[in-house]
Amino acid sequence: MVESDRLLSDCTPFKGVPRVQIPLSPPFFFCRLLCFSGKNSMRTVLAILFNNFETLDVFGPVEILGRLKDHFQIEFVSPQGGIVTSTQNVPVLTGKISDAHVSHCTLLVPGGTGVVELVRNEEFIACLKALAHDAEYVLTVCTGSILFSKTGLLNGKKATSNKRLFSWTASESPEVIWMKKARWIKDGSVYTSSGVSAGMDMTLAFVADVLGYDIAKQQSIEIEYDWKEDAAWDPFSDIY
Repeated sequence: MVESDRLLSDCTPFKGVPRVQIPLSPPFFFCRLLCFSGKNSMRTVLAILFNNFETLDVFGPVEILGRLKDHFQIEFVSPQGGIVTSTQNVPVLTGKISDAHVSHCTLLVPGGTGVVELVRNEEFIACLKALAHDAEYVLTVCTGSILFSKTGLLNGKKATSNKRLFSWTASESPEVIWMKKARWIKDGSVYTSSGVSAGMDMTLAFVADVLGYDIAKQQSIEIEYDWKEDAAWDPFSDIY
């Protein structure tokens, strides 16, 4: 029996949302009220924020997904809710993870200097793991893949990360098949990208996979972005 199979039976449902069971374990304390709706044609993207996240890791993908309002709705959440500030001092108002209304959501996990502390935060990692178990897709940007790897859900999967910090990446989670030369990688329902701007290329590839290439290409044109469509394109791996 895996840890997530130990369940709490009295999760209070939101209006119109069926009662569900949530893992019972101290690390899951701020996930306990998270309930899921079984029917939702709109994909919910949960951007998991924390202090000192990298701004473009989040708002590059958000620019792309946020333009597709008929397909994606974006929620910014953090464990405690309230104002979360990026490495570049950009404040973002977040909701509490426990208040999220999600059904097979897409998780967006950024990197940033805040990752250094969070990889040792068992409560945060446990909540991220609980969310990922019920997610339809997981998208990580830059060192967000290191953070996500601590859940153990990347073990045995191919993934990539920021090339400047790649030696740290490999040492943190050696069970992951880390691919140094890659702009982004898709392994099953998990997408991981290289550093910062690579998250936009990965997100456009994700849009192409779920909505079609033409829609993704049109978005890249409208935002005047030179989409690197080849996932193997990675000149930065030769620099570091």
